[in-house]
Amino acid sequence: MTTIAPIHPAEPSEARPARPAHRVTGRRVLRAEWAKLWSLRSTWITLGLALLFVIAFGIIASAQYKHRITSGGHLDRDFAGATAVRLSLFGTNFGQLALGVLGVLVTAGEYSTGMIRSTLAAVPRRLPVLWSKAAVHWAVALLVGTAGAFTSFLIGSGIVAGTPAALTLSDPGVVRSLLGAGLYLALVGVLGAALGALLRSVAGGISLLVAVLMLIPGLVSLLPTSWQDHIGPYLPSNAGEAMFTLHHDSTTLSPTAGLLVLLAWAALALGAAAWRLVRTDA
Repeated sequence: MTTIAPIHPAEPSEARPARPAHRVTGRRVLRAEWAKLWSLRSTWITLGLALLFVIAFGIIASAQYKHRITSGGHLDRDFAGATAVRLSLFGTNFGQLALGVLGVLVTAGEYSTGMIRSTLAAVPRRLPVLWSKAAVHWAVALLVGTAGAFTSFLIGSGIVAGTPAALTLSDPGVVRSLLGAGLYLALVGVLGAALGALLRSVAGGISLLVAVLMLIPGLVSLLPTSWQDHIGPYLPSNAGEAMFTLHHDSTTLSPTAGLLVLLAWAALALGAAAWRLVRTDA
């Protein structure tokens, strides 16, 4: 005789709580890009170099000017008619490279490591990633650039006190020039980020950035004077310089015009990068 054991129904397992669904919002994308930016060692290095370049070269230029004035030495073209603002912002040309290179690394770096696929999988609409990267780097570069410009001026103005170049923060146009320098450095960072996203190559982005900021202005200076007057002021570096120049003449743009021209260059580069991001695979 076979005994059939009764079958007891299995007790229902405890219901696991459903994982909350997180919507992709602009704020969350910004927070993610902010966290990624500060997780990179290159961020701290390049920001430190940018700050060092702006402050150190500004102090060196101010000290050189003071030495030549007090020793009765000849003032060459670089120092003739110099002001404390111009001397303290001498390092801007070097700081822009560091912040521009960091911008390229912020965008093109993810393509070189392949991390961009994970990023775009999390943000399928794609464009918020580009806007967030540009916005985060703009904010950080603006803070570093402005801090460097004001620090360099405060130290440099103390060095050149009592000389024809002496100025203080209360003098007309000084604060505007220092803020303009910080804004210029921030926009160069955005331009670098846009070029990195457009070319998707760290080496290519840095090369094009250096060409735009340094090589092309040098080539334009070899053109006839009439051509230089029509082309030179509208190059990104020259337009940016107009933003923080204390005194202007007929050959340079006004600070507002320089800002608008540089914004147009940054918008053009970002637009091209956005078009490629939407139209092609990562």
